[in-house]
Amino acid sequence: MASSSRAQFTSRIGFIMAAAGSAVGLGNIWGFPTQAASNGGAVFLMVYLLMVFALAYPLLVAELTIGRHIQANPIRSLKSVWPTQKLAAAGIGIAGMVAVSMILSFYAIVAGWLIGSFVGPIFETLGLQAAADWVTGFGTTRNLTLMVIFMLMTVLVVRNGVADGIERWSTRLMPVLFILFGVMIAYILTQEGAMEGLKMYLVPDFSHLSPDLVVSAMGQAFFSLSLGVCVMMVYGSYLNKDTNLPKTAAHVSLIDTGVAFSAGLLIMPAMFVAQNNGVEIYSDTGALLSSDTLVFAVLPAMFDTMGSMGVIVGVLFFTLMVIAALTSSISMLEVPVACATEELNQDRKVAVWWIGGLITLISGIIVLNFGDLFGLVIEATTVYAQPILALLFALLVGWVWKRDKVLAEISEGCPELKQSLFWKIWPWYVRVVCPVLMIFVFTA
Repeated sequence: MASSSRAQFTSRIGFIMAAAGSAVGLGNIWGFPTQAASNGGAVFLMVYLLMVFALAYPLLVAELTIGRHIQANPIRSLKSVWPTQKLAAAGIGIAGMVAVSMILSFYAIVAGWLIGSFVGPIFETLGLQAAADWVTGFGTTRNLTLMVIFMLMTVLVVRNGVADGIERWSTRLMPVLFILFGVMIAYILTQEGAMEGLKMYLVPDFSHLSPDLVVSAMGQAFFSLSLGVCVMMVYGSYLNKDTNLPKTAAHVSLIDTGVAFSAGLLIMPAMFVAQNNGVEIYSDTGALLSSDTLVFAVLPAMFDTMGSMGVIVGVLFFTLMVIAALTSSISMLEVPVACATEELNQDRKVAVWWIGGLITLISGIIVLNFGDLFGLVIEATTVYAQPILALLFALLVGWVWKRDKVLAEISEGCPELKQSLFWKIWPWYVRVVCPVLMIFVFTA
């Protein structure tokens, strides 16, 4: 069992804000609206919402349950679930730790670009045009510098631990993110052209419905909740035993989905405002242009057309993006740090610096070999590692972990669960339906 001195979240709202912060990342704020814009808007939104609760929510409950079982890091947690094959279980835990570290290595590069886009307009307003051009231009030195700054921000939060670091900053940053969303949505919706984007986002055109759209929506739902790389397992391990896991997972899913929905309310009208201001968004065939770089090219071009107000809106937008990136990155760094502090008996402050330094070094190698490595690392981790690991977690909970032990653990914070509809559905759902859906997403 876990040591009684092991860190824990001090409140349920603290955990919800931290877990939601982990789930709310660049994938939500940029990935989801881009997918929606590329796949018919409202139809994609409807299928996405269905898939969040058909696929992501049951798996979130499973990962939280594994993590809270013995309140330890993923390696120990998985070994406790699969005691007859401890070596294989430890291997899965290590694979998750490596995968999440590699995700952070490219995530930090993109987050560095966001920092550049945040400070660029400020430098320009101050008359520092050369500095503005440097932080917003694509270059090796700039990419390295901004990536290191972002990793330092992440390390400084995680080194302070669960309550004083992750929980404290998540409960501060997430409300700021929500407020920024509200302010920016209200502003964008007053601009000419916004209603056209809102209509596309909220009024379904079922002619866009296709198998590819369903697969895209399932993949987006799957990745949006940080599943498959031990993040939620680690956060679950910091929960008190009296926490109602199904209810808490539902709250996290709702907040995450709410942020993705709000991102659509902001980005899609903003795209049509930009189009109204002369920025090219769609090609003649109706395909979305520059979907990967839209956030760094098209939106700043729109902000430029707004005059002095555009500087304020641009700074607010990229502040929001940096906050979303940071709340995700601290959860990713926590996975290997938790493993190092418990498996190697290292002091947290020592572990966070050498692990953060190692990930920074890997990020640096990616920057120096950007053309060859950046896309490769993204594909290897998000397209292959995440779904395979999540599939293994589902199989462990559904087929390996004894059902009475699963019930005992999940009932700790919800004694009446055995008689509930949730318990009648969830075990076989995780056992059969989730693996089938994930295999479909993975092989489609």
